[in-house]
Amino acid sequence: MIEKYAEIIGENELDAIYRIAEKLKGLSVLHVNSTPKGGGVAEILSKLVPMMNELGINTQWKVIRGDNEFFNVTKSFHNSLQNGSGNVNDETFAVYEKWQDINASEIPLDYDVVFIHDPQPAGLIKVRKKGKWIWRCHIDISNPYPKVWEFLRKYVQQYDAMIISSSVFGREDLTIPQYVIPPSIDPLSVKNREISRFTVERILRKFEVDPDRPLVTQISRFDRAKDPIGVISAFKGLKKHIDAQLVYLGSPASDDPEGDQVYQETVKAAEGVKDVHLLMLPPDSDLEVNAFQRGADVVMQKSIKEGFGLTVSEAMWKRRAVIGGNTGGIPLQIIHGYTGFLVNTPEEATHYLIYLLRNRQIREKIGQDAREHVRNNFLMTRELRDYLMVMLLSIQG
Repeated sequence: MIEKYAEIIGENELDAIYRIAEKLKGLSVLHVNSTPKGGGVAEILSKLVPMMNELGINTQWKVIRGDNEFFNVTKSFHNSLQNGSGNVNDETFAVYEKWQDINASEIPLDYDVVFIHDPQPAGLIKVRKKGKWIWRCHIDISNPYPKVWEFLRKYVQQYDAMIISSSVFGREDLTIPQYVIPPSIDPLSVKNREISRFTVERILRKFEVDPDRPLVTQISRFDRAKDPIGVISAFKGLKKHIDAQLVYLGSPASDDPEGDQVYQETVKAAEGVKDVHLLMLPPDSDLEVNAFQRGADVVMQKSIKEGFGLTVSEAMWKRRAVIGGNTGGIPLQIIHGYTGFLVNTPEEATHYLIYLLRNRQIREKIGQDAREHVRNNFLMTRELRDYLMVMLLSIQG
């Protein structure tokens, strides 16, 4: 499978991966997260784990379980870590602890290297018996709600290292090594590989979207951090100038109990706005995502909080001009005015939507530069190499 990437990244880059992996052969590695599908973490692991196995590293992936109460707690953690505010009490922490104990009793954790992804399973570190443990944080923790961070920090400090997506997420109140590894996309996946214009148009028509009229797309969970209401507001402003269409495509995830509520809020915000298509599709709707990104004239990711935003790189890889929220890991991907545009308000988003839709040559130039930026920085092979390097540094340290 890895050999297929040679024509995209070149033989030298592939050789570098094999050389590092040679030093790690025979190790046992475990990844643990909170959902088997839906969201960027599961998507990355579904590619990263097979690649590590192909390189001779015995790698497994386990998913923790929990009830609605637990995932409501972890969603509140997620929000308060990113937003700097929250409402938690001792009972909240007790629910978290209970499910750490349950999962620790059910998941074998006896590996040479253990990667724990995000806050949901972070407390498993308390049962470590051997190996190097690395906490991989996929969200913005630069300005967390202190009460939740202090609770979580007592676990994080016990790890051998932490991985963050951007240097701006680094923490001065931790003494463990902190590595920066931006997430990545798989250019050969169903979601990102080349598909025909015929397929794109067929799927657009299936969902009653006109392929001959200007189309704006945002692919995101229905999550307040993705600012779906702001997307609707920006589109309202656009409709005063250009007869465009909007597709907001999201999928449910088992660890996000707020999704349906936010979807209903978005439906209400879109009432009376012509040509808005709000789609809630299954998490494995990769071909549909591919088609809506390729069929779009402009892609949005108007997040107000974002660890990275894989959909930004996905659209850029497809040579689309992207308007992204000026937050978290999005500025790593969008160089303002060169590979896309960064915005802070719906009004700014409206401005750049109009600008790009009225200037085809500019958005095509931005799209081409965006693709090269992704090729050089945000493909799965680069992330694989980075993980191997962190493992090597950890076991040698």
